[in-house]
Amino acid sequence: MVYFVFNNKIFGGVKMKIMTFNTQHCSNFYTGDFDYDLMADTINKCEADIVGLNEMRGKGIGENNVSQVEILSQLTCLKHCYFAKAIDVNGEYPYGNGLISRYPIISAETIMIPDPTIKSGENYYETRCLLKAKLENGITVLVTHFGLNFDEQENAVHTVLENFPGEKCLLMGDFNVKPDNEVLKPLYEKMKDAGEFIKGNSFTFPSDSPERKIDYIFVSPDIEILQAQIPDIVASDHRPHTATVNII
Repeated sequence: MVYFVFNNKIFGGVKMKIMTFNTQHCSNFYTGDFDYDLMADTINKCEADIVGLNEMRGKGIGENNVSQVEILSQLTCLKHCYFAKAIDVNGEYPYGNGLISRYPIISAETIMIPDPTIKSGENYYETRCLLKAKLENGITVLVTHFGLNFDEQENAVHTVLENFPGEKCLLMGDFNVKPDNEVLKPLYEKMKDAGEFIKGNSFTFPSDSPERKIDYIFVSPDIEILQAQIPDIVASDHRPHTATVNII
């Protein structure tokens, strides 16, 4: 199919680039220091219009506990932002997911993912959340970060599907599972994985030598995926993942 692009509009819809990025608290992979310029430069190089962010700090106690989502919004051209708190860390700062967008956010909410009643997994448990935002252009954006245990991941998938509107929806985040994990099957039945449009492997972690895919961009069936990439960038411990889509 051929598209004619003019002022970012294409025949049959609107073209935009979306990105998911686990920033690891905006820490430089090599130094471990907070490096907002590096994270913003990564986003700017990817030329994204909408970015879902994982492992972000909100404003807390002390000079280092600032609103990282607001900082990245200010350092990029993505002036609209929202932070979704999942937990408070040691009473010092809130921690969770973020969204920065070129398009105005008309509503946003933080939806808590239920903790498993019985914690039978072997890995560390952590309360998680789903960021849900409605943009001025009619798109619903969902950003989340799954837990490490299967029961946590099941609850996350269930929460996502409860809030999936069926159309004009973007879902992104660090899911902490590989694509063949059965916990993702309900998502594959309802949505399309942009990673399947990547030429070569779609590994995102660890960033210096990726060996597995755990970061995802899913879109509702009405959205056309034109291209997807894992940029060769080492900023945090995860590679960013981008997709160019056509919103009809």
